[in-house]
Amino acid sequence: MMLLADATILDPHPAFVIPFAALLLCIATMPLLLPKVWEHHFKKISLGLGLVAVLYYLIGLHAGGRMLGVAWEYVSFISFIGSLFVVAGGIHVRTKGEAIPSVNALYLLAGAILANLVGTTGASMLLIRPWIRMNKYRFTTFHTAFFIFIVSNVGGCLTPIGDPPLFLGYLKGVPFWWVTAKCLPAWATAVGCIVAVFYALDRVNFLAAPKAIREKQTGHEEFKIEGLRNFGWLAVILAAVFLKEPPGLREALMVVAAIGSYKTTARPIHDANHFSFGPIKEVAWLFAGIFATMVPALDYLECHAGALGISTPMHFYWFSGALSGVLDNAPTYLTFLTAAFGLKGLNIDNSANVTQFLREHGAYAVAVSLGSVFFGAMTYIGNGPNFMVKAIVDHAKVHTPNFFLYIIRYSLPILLPILALVGWLFLRK
Repeated sequence: MMLLADATILDPHPAFVIPFAALLLCIATMPLLLPKVWEHHFKKISLGLGLVAVLYYLIGLHAGGRMLGVAWEYVSFISFIGSLFVVAGGIHVRTKGEAIPSVNALYLLAGAILANLVGTTGASMLLIRPWIRMNKYRFTTFHTAFFIFIVSNVGGCLTPIGDPPLFLGYLKGVPFWWVTAKCLPAWATAVGCIVAVFYALDRVNFLAAPKAIREKQTGHEEFKIEGLRNFGWLAVILAAVFLKEPPGLREALMVVAAIGSYKTTARPIHDANHFSFGPIKEVAWLFAGIFATMVPALDYLECHAGALGISTPMHFYWFSGALSGVLDNAPTYLTFLTAAFGLKGLNIDNSANVTQFLREHGAYAVAVSLGSVFFGAMTYIGNGPNFMVKAIVDHAKVHTPNFFLYIIRYSLPILLPILALVGWLFLRK
């Protein structure tokens, strides 16, 4: 869970946004152009580019405290996503009534609802392996993309548990059920549209499959959940999310839950899930570089947000959304929500101001919430579980779109028009 440090925001030189852009470019292109080089050296590339930003803040800006805060944010993030990965790896779900289009659509809808109860990361880690098994005879790139759209992002827009940006708002004083009440119509519209498009595509895919494949897909297996004790460890992790004091207790409990889960899970369950630490290791190395390199980009944005001419809820929706697609959506949310408070002459750290802002200017908070959560699905790095899902699908050796294909074939032509419709319907006033 990414929590921002209470550090003074500096005004970095814009040239130091280049390491972030370079890392993004490497993630997007090197697995395609130089796969062997990337496979053997992505750790060095990620840490090397991150080191440029770290040294600039330490030596150039004398702002070691800022980077120390970011280092702790990274520890918190990896503790959360890593513990969920381990615990979910100890739960094996055998489905009954597999992968016909209607079952797939209902599965994604259930995932969208579950995301608000256990978070988009928790729902993604619990549901991605059964999703792969359900569709094993005809799993295509769009099965990966739509899972990320719905379960890993858009679905988790109704509670602070659902997605890290909303949890940051909760910590700043936004009431727990406020987002549910204000965002439910937009959530239902977005989820409904995405599921409808998925159903149409999946039906075409199903009907195009050979008869033997269709018969396998409609076969029935006994529904069974193994590793039930891991739901207890999952409850520990979710309860720990809400702990603020003392520092480090939240992360320690998550690590203890992960170790407890791994040690008490029977080997056959891990084998059935094809569990390994490979995906979480890859995410940990890449996000170490992402966390470091995005600091200059976020700080520069916060210092110069006013110059962008952002003044209406629709502006905040699109700007917070656009940046949430390429920056981690949690700090992007807080940056734009803070800017919206400033636009109205209010302070986000003042509880009375928060109450006044939500009462008088709630449309701005809705806009930033929707933009940050929904647009996190635009790329693999917009939200933590996106890359985790891709890593697990890659590890299962089934079809997954590369970085560019995901954007060009799915997020731009399918997701973006739906999100534009949602903005027009609910934020155009």
